[in-house]
Amino acid sequence: MGSPITGLIAETLLQSLEHTHIKSLLDTKRIILYTRYIDDILIIYDATQINLDTMTRYANSINSNLELNPTPENNNRVNFLDLTTIRNTPQLEIDVFRKSTTTDTTINYLSNHPQAYKLAAYRFLINRVHNLPLKKNRREHEWQTILQIAKNNHFTVRPYPLPETSYDAGKETLPSPLPPLNQHNPQKTKNGPHSPSYPHKSEKSPTC
Repeated sequence: MGSPITGLIAETLLQSLEHTHIKSLLDTKRIILYTRYIDDILIIYDATQINLDTMTRYANSINSNLELNPTPENNNRVNFLDLTTIRNTPQLEIDVFRKSTTTDTTINYLSNHPQAYKLAAYRFLINRVHNLPLKKNRREHEWQTILQIAKNNHFTVRPYPLPETSYDAGKETLPSPLPPLNQHNPQKTKNGPHSPSYPHKSEKSPTC
């Protein structure tokens, strides 16, 4: 698996190269914005002073072991991490980005895991769609995607419209895509006498 300090060494090297080679470009305003998360980099530059090919050649000449493979803006869109930034003059808009290799697999409802574990992925997805400044049609599209992911993992999804207000984790309770579990007749299992009863694998899956 390699040394546990490999990540620290790589991050130290990248920060050193950024300080010695990228900072000067930021100071001259040829690069307006440079931000990096691990090995994903977003760069906004002044096209009147520098172009993409020049930046790529410069970056690849810094260290022979590092190679920059830029993905230029396409159709006024550029992807960074899980967001798509859309240039719609005179403002910028965002949308949720998923790679083509992304799967919709979460902890299946029929698995014998605690309910909190099953809902963790959906709490993240719902929290994200509530807090991102998305346009109404993009928010609705993301909400329908979340519901479809839940259905594909055998959750029984109740019809629930996306609220217009932002989600506040301290004041509002998330709607659960799970039906109520049978807490009144706990069965003794290897997980303890008060473990909730989940459908057995041989039972018919809920109909979505």
